[in-house]
Amino acid sequence: MEDFRYRLLLADDDIDDCFFFREALEELPFTSKLSTVNDGVELMRFLTGKSNNLPDMLFLDLNMPRKTGYECLSEIKQHETLKNLPVIIISTSFEHEVVNLLYKNGADFYLRKPGDFSILKQHIHQAIKMVSCLEKTPKSLQNFVINSNQSSFSY
Repeated sequence: MEDFRYRLLLADDDIDDCFFFREALEELPFTSKLSTVNDGVELMRFLTGKSNNLPDMLFLDLNMPRKTGYECLSEIKQHETLKNLPVIIISTSFEHEVVNLLYKNGADFYLRKPGDFSILKQHIHQAIKMVSCLEKTPKSLQNFVINSNQSSFSY
């Protein structure tokens, strides 16, 4: 078991999705601290209020009330203190145009919410490992989408 502690932030308005995310995280082979926010306004307040103690990565749902994940991603990438925060988009929808746009707008990875708990756990684990390797491996569109067979996504 790895002993590194990750500080993770999940921005998602779906209480069930937050619960399953937390449960999956608890079964992974590393320790972590998960904070959650339930809308985009709350997310931006959280991040700008913690500029000296940012999470190691953000899992960002696209469809949230008050401020969408798209709007939050744009603000994060334009904010001097937040722009290097790794952002993993997590969403139930999947459209190639949207995926391309999110990649161009600075998201680090795209994780489609699976309906299966064990796959969710695999996706979260893979996302954390990939973010941990970002400094060693440049970000590319080929490895942007995280999928259940852990291979790269092709268009």
